Amino acid sequence: MSITLNTTMSSIMTNKRRVGALKSLGVVTVGDALTYYPFRVADPVPLRALREARIGERMAFSASVRGMRVVPMNVRRGYRLEAVVDDGDFAVSRHVAGAAARLVFFSYKKQYVDWLSMRLRSGAIVVIAGEPSEFNGQLQFTHPEIMTVAPGSGPADGEYSGVVQMSALKYDADTVEAGLRRISRPRPVYHASSRISSEHIHESIVQCIELLAGTGQDLPGDAATEAPQTMKPMEDGGISGAGTAPAGAESRSGNAVAVGLARAIPDVLPESVRESNHLLHRAEAFLAIHDPLNTADFKRAIGTMRYEEAFVSQTALLQSRSNVRKDAALPCAGVALRDRFIESLPFPLTGGQREVIDDIGVDMAREYPMQRLLQGEVGSGKTVVAVAAMLQAAGSGHQAVLVAPTQVLAEQHHATISAMLCAIDGVETGDDPSRDALSPNDPADLIKAAESAADDGDAKGRAAVKHPVKHSGACSGKQDGAAHAQSDANTRHVPVILLTGGMKLAARRRALALAASGDPCIIVATHAAFSKTFQAPNLALVVIDEQHRFGVEQRESLRTKNDVVPHLLVMTATPIPRTAAMTWFGDLDISWLTELPGGRKPIRTFIVPEDDGRMMGSMFAHIRGRIDAGERAYVVCPRIDADDESDGDDDTSGASQIGVYDDSDAYRRESAAAAANTAASAPSQEDGDGAPSRPPLHSVAEIERRLSSLPQFRGVRFATLTGRDDDATKQQVMADFADGATPVLVATTVIEVGVDVPQASCIVIFDADRYGLSQLHQLRGRVGRGGTDSWAFLISRAEDGGPAQQRLQVIQGTLDGAQIAQADLEFRGAGDVLGDAQSGGKSGLKLLRVVKDVKIIADARERAGRLLADDPDLSGEVELAGAVLDFTRGNETFLTSS
Repeated sequence: MSITLNTTMSSIMTNKRRVGALKSLGVVTVGDALTYYPFRVADPVPLRALREARIGERMAFSASVRGMRVVPMNVRRGYRLEAVVDDGDFAVSRHVAGAAARLVFFSYKKQYVDWLSMRLRSGAIVVIAGEPSEFNGQLQFTHPEIMTVAPGSGPADGEYSGVVQMSALKYDADTVEAGLRRISRPRPVYHASSRISSEHIHESIVQCIELLAGTGQDLPGDAATEAPQTMKPMEDGGISGAGTAPAGAESRSGNAVAVGLARAIPDVLPESVRESNHLLHRAEAFLAIHDPLNTADFKRAIGTMRYEEAFVSQTALLQSRSNVRKDAALPCAGVALRDRFIESLPFPLTGGQREVIDDIGVDMAREYPMQRLLQGEVGSGKTVVAVAAMLQAAGSGHQAVLVAPTQVLAEQHHATISAMLCAIDGVETGDDPSRDALSPNDPADLIKAAESAADDGDAKGRAAVKHPVKHSGACSGKQDGAAHAQSDANTRHVPVILLTGGMKLAARRRALALAASGDPCIIVATHAAFSKTFQAPNLALVVIDEQHRFGVEQRESLRTKNDVVPHLLVMTATPIPRTAAMTWFGDLDISWLTELPGGRKPIRTFIVPEDDGRMMGSMFAHIRGRIDAGERAYVVCPRIDADDESDGDDDTSGASQIGVYDDSDAYRRESAAAAANTAASAPSQEDGDGAPSRPPLHSVAEIERRLSSLPQFRGVRFATLTGRDDDATKQQVMADFADGATPVLVATTVIEVGVDVPQASCIVIFDADRYGLSQLHQLRGRVGRGGTDSWAFLISRAEDGGPAQQRLQVIQGTLDGAQIAQADLEFRGAGDVLGDAQSGGKSGLKLLRVVKDVKIIADARERAGRLLADDPDLSGEVELAGAVLDFTRGNETFLTSS
């Protein structure tokens, strides 16, 4: 059978249990096995004679078998094999006297015991590695790793007259020296599972390498190869046996494996790139990673494969970017409506907004699709830029769709955009002295402008503007608001259609019909835009808001719905360093909005230890003062209620501490009772392994109940908002919060993105030490949007000086999203920061790291650019072209990293 990288493990491995275990790790083919990289390499095993043994420390030595016996275990069932070995010859080379030790193995499998008995027959020469212990005053090795040595390399002939030569026996090493070198090598350590050990993973991968090289035999399947290194119950009920070296290991000293592997695994990198970077051949790298001679070779091999991943990904990105220009798009050159919209705004645009709008306008006027990433700080005005782009599409007679990650955000975008369009001809654009005083991104100002433009006699229209989440007809109030909103004749009747998964069926059908008509419009949608029922035949622009919430597959689904590829604008307020953006979004042009609108005041951030009663009391008194001044406050909790999934039970302990923030006798009594209940029901602070357990997370239900009972909030109405609430409840809660009917909103992180209430000046984040930096930055951005002083309070139970405390200090010390993003990447890694849909979940890049490998990425991108300039189709680099195709095919692993 011819073995290739695409050969499935199930077709070459007879042990189906191991096939299933490897499949659970994502190892399905031989190629998957070779790219299942170890996360570290164990230290080399030191050579020691038995008299030099140190109890509990691994060692390696060679010895001769003096005797062996197999003892049935009647009580436990199975068998115990004992062999006595003598290291006389090896000890002489170490200049010490020889000694004896006992090797002990346990197994339920008679077949395995028979196989092991043949290897450890009397007189056999073996090389052993294991951890010594003492039993009944004798040195003992339990389940050591053994390698058999071919006869003639041990003691003088005739010393052991009982030696039996068996031609059918395959020896692991030709000489003792070769066996010692082999067994003492550094061993790669893999991420394992309860179904398969790291040693078994290593054994399977090495034998895949041998099969590819044409030097291997059968893959593990019989008892002889079921040889884990430690004694533990196996899946089939037996006790695992002794570790063995892969068959044919010694042949590698003559480069037989390396030569055969080079024929089976051609290089992906161009030879000029490989040589200029002093990289290994691909086959050499795989061999040095999974079967290293030393740690230096292992590190060099990992570096080779890391560079290969960088080069393939950057080549794919650059090629994708180049191929986009071959696609046809709908040119959108009509800017009159866009310019009228900009003139109607009750505030001046920032310089950054004007520059980005101009860049987008130029891109959209071309006949090939725009691909642009817009990254901006929280509140930097991305929505205005997106509306300008969509009006350019609509003003050119086409359709535009804005996709938001949540229904709350979609409804808010719908209301804000509708209000903006109402105001296009309703606000004087001359010298208005009040214009510069308006906040450039304040929905309240936009709504005021829209109200002034609406018909004074149209009460329903005014209600639609005042409560946009209740009435979707932004201006006239006469059309079906659940389906769309339409401006007056002066705005050319550009409908703003709302499409969400939570809409009633009739309204949803009307929205889908309007989109399917192909008439110029703006569509604001949630994930419903990715469904097969959504059709927009005249779609010219797709705007993805908070793009990190969507997978690449979803992003591409909208682009491939029609024959003509729409322009693409993706936006994010999650700060991403430029190096990370270059890696994930290298196929996009990137714009940054770094200039915040005028009138914004910096948010003052405080870390509040939860056990500091005085500081907590002062914080709540301060919040009450801001509420009395007509402002609003958010309180964020990570859990919904006690039944929500978390690390603990209902958190009355944390909540009871709120009681000490006030000196009220009644409340202190309630808190004491809560604390007593907590002490009686709280789990032990020690987990099973002796490590202290984390305190349970705070919940919305409990914190709302506790805070509403505090004297500081007497007479103040509270509201709660979570992802479990239905659409009508969410709309009502947000409307009441914006109106001030319920000035304190206790919520989960559902408010993280897009919720915009200008009157909100305070945010309290419980369990802040359990969030990532980018998420805390997003949550903090919910306040300070109305030009007033604002505060963020991070409630923490983190230890002083610990990593969690260090993360909070980063948030406290800066409002710069770029600095926060860089720190977040360093603390958590790229997968957590950008989300599994973009990184880590189905990782195509298994070694590359955005923070640490910036230079590698930059070098790979430069060299890939030069290569594509000379050979755009990679016709001269067949293997690289195949790797790039595999990287991008199906988008499963496109632009990903671990």
